Amino acid sequence: MCTVPLARRFCRESYNDPLALYETLKRRGMDLVTVTDHDSIDAVEPLRRFPDFFLSEEITCTLPSGMEVHVGVYDITECDHLELQRRRDDIPAFASYCRERRILYAVNHVFSALTGSRTYADFALFEDVFPALETINGHIAPASNREAEALSALWRKIPLGGSDSHTLAELGRAFTEAPGAHTRQEFLDALRAGHVRARGASGGFRVLTWAVWTIAVNVPREHAWGFLLAPLLLAVPFATLGASFRDRAFAALWGWRLGARLRVRDSRRPAKVRLAPPVLQDTL
Repeated sequence: MCTVPLARRFCRESYNDPLALYETLKRRGMDLVTVTDHDSIDAVEPLRRFPDFFLSEEITCTLPSGMEVHVGVYDITECDHLELQRRRDDIPAFASYCRERRILYAVNHVFSALTGSRTYADFALFEDVFPALETINGHIAPASNREAEALSALWRKIPLGGSDSHTLAELGRAFTEAPGAHTRQEFLDALRAGHVRARGASGGFRVLTWAVWTIAVNVPREHAWGFLLAPLLLAVPFATLGASFRDRAFAALWGWRLGARLRVRDSRRPAKVRLAPPVLQDTL
């Protein structure tokens, strides 16, 4: 269900049919398909039979600071889903399980305000514990993705791309590519080894607004009285515009803060002593 207060009582985050989702992605050129539903793997049951599909999930975890973070976990089993959900409020245990099971796990939309505020300790944890960062998200602004790309390069994290689409329209907008991989297993091996690159386009106000409208017009499919909410559609652009500005401000603030902190840290390191090369003398 939608996580927005009040709307969570009657509105879903997505109304996509799994088979339509799979077919759309294949038409748009994806060699492999995965789906990262929020804290669930149930909806993609019809896709398990396809050899070019692998199971993934976006798990809502609680950081030691009390803040939430969305963590993408890739190529998991039903057992992994259950165990990771049990550990979602204990990041060290969560990370330990992923390492033991060789599950790639990544911080999603790291420079978006979607999951709330951040602390320096949160980013320190991302640097120390997580092997990967989502660097191209197909629904957030380019500024947020640029900061994520820069941070991924600085920390030497595995870069991932994903459309983060809750509607069929923007599926495949961003994706992860493994150059040289020819099979599903080769791709997954490259993914875990970090031999991948994030590709595709960012999103922003227009993409986000269209997605929210598309979700909203599906409410009457489940609730006959849903058409009464039609006037509220006029408010959607204002809400998504506010969210876009909030993300830009969040990315600018934390991009600057982390950059400033890094500069201070580097300034405290002892300067490297440059030694003159030794003079070589011929001997007889």
